[in-house]
Amino acid sequence: MICCTTVGPISRSAWLLGTWSGGTPGRQLVEIWEKQNDSTFTGRGLMVKGVDTALLEAISLEERNGQLYYVPTVTGQNKGQAVRFTLTSITGSQLAFENPSHDFPQKVTYTLVTPDSLLAEISGTVNGTLKSRKFPMKRVK
Repeated sequence: MICCTTVGPISRSAWLLGTWSGGTPGRQLVEIWEKQNDSTFTGRGLMVKGVDTALLEAISLEERNGQLYYVPTVTGQNKGQAVRFTLTSITGSQLAFENPSHDFPQKVTYTLVTPDSLLAEISGTVNGTLKSRKFPMKRVK
């Protein structure tokens, strides 16, 4: 008898692993995603300007009890504390996480456009106005 196991959301997110870069010449946004174990991926968001590199955020993607969480710690925000976003939608090419009580963003989405390009988007409401920022990136490795 062959036993089947359900593929968890972290496994379905493996396309995110690797190094991604986007931006303009002289000002590159880089995200580096690595697998730590079967339930955790870690990411770093960096801003590269010329020869200077600054850490923008440290991120973890954590599967706990079958639920997936996107947990960024953003430099200079939220008093240095991590904020948890809960997976609200997953397909073979898109991950959407939400935290309605966060100031901005309330939603973080990653969409795999092609095997070597993705679109990261943050969105939410600020003072009653819907805002969003899109970050197209290409796979570097």
